Amino acid sequence: MLVRLRDGTQLLVRHIHPADKLIVGKAWTLLSERSQRRRFLSPKPYLTPSELRYLTEVDGVDHVALIALRADNWDRLVAVGRFVRLPDDPETAEVAITVADPMQGRGVGRQIGLLLADEARERGIKRFSASILSDNEPALRLMRTMSARLEHREAGVSDLVADLAA
Repeated sequence: MLVRLRDGTQLLVRHIHPADKLIVGKAWTLLSERSQRRRFLSPKPYLTPSELRYLTEVDGVDHVALIALRADNWDRLVAVGRFVRLPDDPETAEVAITVADPMQGRGVGRQIGLLLADEARERGIKRFSASILSDNEPALRLMRTMSARLEHREAGVSDLVADLAA
């Protein structure tokens, strides 16, 4: 699906495929240490083959991942967003979104987040949870966008639970 950002930039958003390992791995190395830390709560300079398998070989039901590519350059990964249903609470899924540094602050995360919330609701998921560094204001704003109600516990890392709007 094509998505247009506030500034007019068009993105192709689609489900991730196992063949995306190379583009995901390359895009990860281009992220700043700050962006890597925000995603994995600590710096992580590269993704291992096992991590790339986990991130790209998803079942599309309990683990759903979307990627956003520049519509004018499908080799340029802009963002990856995903949710993984919690085995002990099937109405809750952990959510994570990573946006390329040059594209941050342009509405990409919001677009991916709303699409993920739609897909989650279609699969019977009612809540997103996330562990977010307490100083990660963009992620906190994004969770508020996806939710009508936000529970928040803080101690360096915020554990959030967001009820998805109906």
